[in-house]
Amino acid sequence: MLKPKAEVVNPPHASVATPAATPRIIPRSEHSISRSHISPNALRVLYRLREGGFQAFLVGGCVRDLLLGMEPKDFDVATDALPEEVKRLFRNCRLVGRRFRLAHVFFGRDIIEVATFRATSAPSQGDEPLPEADPEDGEAAELDDPDLEAEPVPAQARAPLERPSRGRGDAEPGAATEVTFDASGRILRDNVYGTIDEDVWRRDFTVNALYYNIADFSLWDYVGGAEDIKTRTLRLIGDPETRFREDPVRMLRAARFEAKLGFQIEPATAKPIGALRQLLAGVPPARLFDETLKLFLTGQGARSFEVLRSRGLLAAMLPTVDAYFGSHPGSLVEKLLLQGLRNTDARVLADKPVTPTFLFALLLYGPIAGIIESAPPEHWHELATILEACDRATREAQARLAIPRRFALGVREMFALQPRLEHPRGRRSLRLLEQARFRAGYDLLLLRAEHGLAPPDVAQWWTRLQQVPPEERGRMADALAGEGSPPQAPHRRGRRRRRRSRASSPA
Repeated sequence: MLKPKAEVVNPPHASVATPAATPRIIPRSEHSISRSHISPNALRVLYRLREGGFQAFLVGGCVRDLLLGMEPKDFDVATDALPEEVKRLFRNCRLVGRRFRLAHVFFGRDIIEVATFRATSAPSQGDEPLPEADPEDGEAAELDDPDLEAEPVPAQARAPLERPSRGRGDAEPGAATEVTFDASGRILRDNVYGTIDEDVWRRDFTVNALYYNIADFSLWDYVGGAEDIKTRTLRLIGDPETRFREDPVRMLRAARFEAKLGFQIEPATAKPIGALRQLLAGVPPARLFDETLKLFLTGQGARSFEVLRSRGLLAAMLPTVDAYFGSHPGSLVEKLLLQGLRNTDARVLADKPVTPTFLFALLLYGPIAGIIESAPPEHWHELATILEACDRATREAQARLAIPRRFALGVREMFALQPRLEHPRGRRSLRLLEQARFRAGYDLLLLRAEHGLAPPDVAQWWTRLQQVPPEERGRMADALAGEGSPPQAPHRRGRRRRRRSRASSPA
């Protein structure tokens, strides 16, 4: 049997929150969480687990958000049932993950994630990239059925599987079952199951370590998370330097929660960030990309940018972006970026779609502009110069973030449209309305015009063009060509080749 890892993860001198041996149990009468605010599908999973003889808790951000009066984005369940036992209770369940097995219970498009209590300080499932789904024979069609109901629990499902001994997981043959760290202290592997008393160690912050017990609707609090929610304090569980070394992405999560919740990072938690932020360079680029989307595309993008800069974390994520703004403080480009992020936040709050393409066009605007301005001025508006700047800025960003090709190409196309939008040429300009990237390019043009980086009258012309009927668009384009404003580039005529007559052609 493995020893509890509290001795390793948190030495005796640790001065930050250390989980108690037993939780403080807060009865229903003393907290504000109501089942009416919990997803019905989450309740179905909780009750089914309890009927099967297992413990079942809501845990993590959903409990925190419910206490704050916010609507949770998703609901995560923690249980002492093994993944295979969960699967036996729900036919609409798929097991996923190789590093640590999770159960996804499907209700149409709604997915309730169920995790078995884990021992030691493994990263929470929210800290990891989504595991790859294991193929299941004949289940794909069922899982896509929005009307799928969980089947009644058969009698044999109530009999527990042969459970592994404490400290042994269901890893594949040959896989390690003990915690493995790299040279910097980052956790590489942890497949060890445990109890709820040990599971609290894999939670990162005290406010994310509250458990809502469906058995009696009480809250279980091992680390003072309820009090930290009241005081709006963000505090790591355990020794901050050790926990940040285990998983450097926790520094980004701290910044995200500071921006999203308006919480103040507790001084002992904030202190190591400056010295450890370079550990983010060792985080897989795909994971940093996912975390970037969470920071900027969930409704607090502008505030997240400010927090990242103030904590020195932007330099670790996007060095070229931070370097540009460091050398151009208070520039028009910085104002454009912040306004673009505020516009994106407004779209998220209005439940409108947002795209990573536009986000990276905003973030990389400064580096792209810097590269263009390093060329001779007479080449600044040439398409080749613009495209080369986009490609170079993207390559430099991809040293830290795995920006997918489709988004990188989208950024390229948005910037390539800018000269054509700034200099419309008669009816030929109407073809731009049919391009897939027109709307994104137009939105970027509006932002540029708002901050004096593009002609405002051209932006107004494109706005009106989209509002009038098709026949009026043609008249607007003809009038534009006749007026000669905005300025048009000279039209080059090619030489017409003379055709030789048959009489003069050789026999």
